[in-house]
Amino acid sequence: MREIVFDTETTGVEPDKGDRIVEIGAIELVNHLPTGRHFHEYIDPERPMPAEAFAVHGLGDDFLRGKPKFAQIAARWIEFIGSDTKLIAHNARFDFGFINAEFRRIGQPLLDDRRMIDTLAMARSKFPGAGNSLDALCRRFGIDNSNRDLHGALIDTHLLAEVYLELIGGRQPDLILAPQPQKSEQRTIAAPVAAVPAGPRPAPLAPRLTESESAAHAEFVAKLGESAIWRRWMPG
Repeated sequence: MREIVFDTETTGVEPDKGDRIVEIGAIELVNHLPTGRHFHEYIDPERPMPAEAFAVHGLGDDFLRGKPKFAQIAARWIEFIGSDTKLIAHNARFDFGFINAEFRRIGQPLLDDRRMIDTLAMARSKFPGAGNSLDALCRRFGIDNSNRDLHGALIDTHLLAEVYLELIGGRQPDLILAPQPQKSEQRTIAAPVAAVPAGPRPAPLAPRLTESESAAHAEFVAKLGESAIWRRWMPG
C-alpha cells in the first residue's frame, strides 16, 4: 500500500486570489513505513512574498529568485504522487486547494478529493476539543520537533508522517514487514495429502474411558431424554 505524505508552503492562504506555492515536500510510505524516497522543491512564486507569510516560513524574495517555477517541476511532482496514491496532509483541503490552483494554471487534471487523507480531521475526531496543530500532536505523541523553528515543507512532512502513524494506531512492523507476493505471483498450492495404506484398516486403539466415566456419561445422557438430538438418527 503506497501513500504520500506532503506539505506546502505558500505566499498566503487564498490561492483563488493569486497566492502561490513556494515549497513542496513529500515522502513516500509503503505499508505505513518510509521508503526513503522523497520529493522536495523550492519554487519561484512569480510574485512578491508578503511579510506575514515570510514570518511563517522564512522564504523570501531573494532566496526564491531563480528557483524553478511550478510549471517546470510539475511533471516530476505528478510522477511522484502517481494517479491514485492516497495523499496525506494536515488540513489537507488547504494543500489540495493550492496544488489544484497550480494545476489549473498549466492545464493539468485536478487532484481528486477521494485521494485525500486529512490528519487534522483525524486528530479532531480522535481528540475533540484538544489542540490539534502539528506541534500539539508532536507533543501529545512524544515526537521530537525541536528542529522546527520555522515552518518548512520537508521537515513538517517527516513530522506529519510520524503523527499519521500514531493516529492510525502506531507502527506495527511485525504485521507488515513480511513480503507479500504480487498478484501475478500468487498460486494456489494444494496441501499434501498423506498416502492411505492399502489393505485392511488397522485395529482401533482401545478405549481410554474408565467404567465409572462411562457410567457417569450414560446417566447424564439418560437425563436428557428425547431432547438429546442424536437420538433421532441413532438407536438407543
